[in-house]
Amino acid sequence: KAHTRTRKGAVKLRSIDYAEKHGYVKGVIKEIIHDPGRGAPVAKIQFLNAYRYKRDNELMLATEGMYTGQYIYCGKKATLTVGNVLPLSSVPEGTIVCNVEAKVGDRGSFARGSGTFAVVVSHDADKGTTRLRLPSGGKKTVPSGVRAQIGVVAGGGRTDKPLLKAGNAYHKYSVKRNCWPKIRGVAKNPVEHPHGGGNHQHIGKPSTCGRERPAGRKVGLIGARRTGRLRGVKKTGQDKD
Repeated sequence: KAHTRTRKGAVKLRSIDYAEKHGYVKGVIKEIIHDPGRGAPVAKIQFLNAYRYKRDNELMLATEGMYTGQYIYCGKKATLTVGNVLPLSSVPEGTIVCNVEAKVGDRGSFARGSGTFAVVVSHDADKGTTRLRLPSGGKKTVPSGVRAQIGVVAGGGRTDKPLLKAGNAYHKYSVKRNCWPKIRGVAKNPVEHPHGGGNHQHIGKPSTCGRERPAGRKVGLIGARRTGRLRGVKKTGQDKD
């Protein structure tokens, strides 16, 4: 069966509208639900529709500290509280945010995995941009008008507990996609993999592989700049600015 049939739906911020650009909109958290195949819980938030007599349900990432019945405010004039959605221009430097947009109105791109967050490093008012530190440690410059949720994505520390047995791994990946179990290339036959065959399990050719190799031959360390163990002090690009 398809593994997507149990999914709850796309998890995004609200579509940007006049109220969010100039004021704020209030919503209430109806429930916090588990989305199969996603490590982080999801919050179902209900907003009043601005144009028709109805309520809109949105699925957003649950941040740590959210609870059912809590009011969530989205927009430029919203307060700086965990769970609220604000444009980065209204957020002071050093704030911890998550589910950050890459472009205005794309409804969330960065820092969406369980327990992740981005940090607002600095604002450049002249260019209208903001520097972020992403969960990977890299820095990213985005327009200051993009929106983000305040706080840390819930479900952190998920990887601290070991899976312990193959059955747990089986169930974990069966709701994600067909990527488990992974058989090593050297354990296969030559007809199935470039590393297969031979009287001993050995690769028999360099494990690195060019970026432009044809599909099928492109296995191993693709486009490797270096190989081997990382020795000495790790020089990161974090401390430049």
